[in-house]
Amino acid sequence: MREFDYRRADDVAGAVALLGADPDARYLGGGTNLVDLMKTGVERPARLVDVRSLPLDRIEPADDGGLRIGATVTNSDLAAHPEVRRRYPALTQAVLAGASGQLRNMATVGGNLLQRTRCGYFTDLTRPCNKREPGSGCSAVTGEHHNHAVLGASDHCVAVHPSDMGVALTAFDAVVSYETADGPGEVPLADFYLPVGDTPHRETALPPGALITGVTLPPAPVAARSRYRKVRERASYAFAIGSVAAALDVSGGVVRDARLAFGAVASRPWRARAAERVLTGAPATAENFAAAADAELAAARPLPHNGYKVTLMRNLVVAVLSELAEEAAR
Repeated sequence: MREFDYRRADDVAGAVALLGADPDARYLGGGTNLVDLMKTGVERPARLVDVRSLPLDRIEPADDGGLRIGATVTNSDLAAHPEVRRRYPALTQAVLAGASGQLRNMATVGGNLLQRTRCGYFTDLTRPCNKREPGSGCSAVTGEHHNHAVLGASDHCVAVHPSDMGVALTAFDAVVSYETADGPGEVPLADFYLPVGDTPHRETALPPGALITGVTLPPAPVAARSRYRKVRERASYAFAIGSVAAALDVSGGVVRDARLAFGAVASRPWRARAAERVLTGAPATAENFAAAADAELAAARPLPHNGYKVTLMRNLVVAVLSELAEEAAR
């Protein structure tokens, strides 16, 4: 790890100014991803701007009836908040499915959204990686890729985004707020992550130097009956090989509203809009749940060693939606 300057920001404007003064600076929240990448040499910031003490650590009602979540709210506090548990249970489940208790106590909401991929080639400085070094190639395409993308990838990068929290936030139409030297802005989480294309090193739509200040969840009555299900290779403290955030509103045996997002299958949390269109207005049956999954997964382009993910995700969608439909029928 090379030497770096460390500054603690006193306010949001000061944090933005400190970062803007050095193009090689990075914001530091909980450090649960950034510090690891600094140790391996993937990230080499000249300055860290510590934003942990900024007044962005509250969860409050939004003007439209939703919830506003500050960027420095810890993952543990987010999962435990009574309004999150009551109104968006899949979000609580997603957060608790990620990492360990110690890490959740440190990790922040803003940092979670900005965490980098856990692809082994990205963190191995001896191997080509277009995300780390543009134009060098993607080692995973012909290498180890059993847990890589089957949706939305390209020949330039097949890595997946590791966030559990982001999957649930995507399902519920979250909006990311940020601050820049030119003032505040916001972007829907559905547009927050850029398509891989031929520029996988460009990961988000945030303007240069922008500081995430919060995430807003709009009111979503359907979210009160929701679930997050994660499949992983060991029982705890492991990244997903496939996950689903789902919400279902069923009346008279017919789906009135559905929200569905996939994790660990693409470079970003994947909103399953094709599946939602199939579900809405259709009988809440296992056959229709399978048809919805098939509609979304028709675009899958698996690599030689990760085709199992297509079957896994199909089965996962059917299982989670069936459980939610059974609950609605009670």
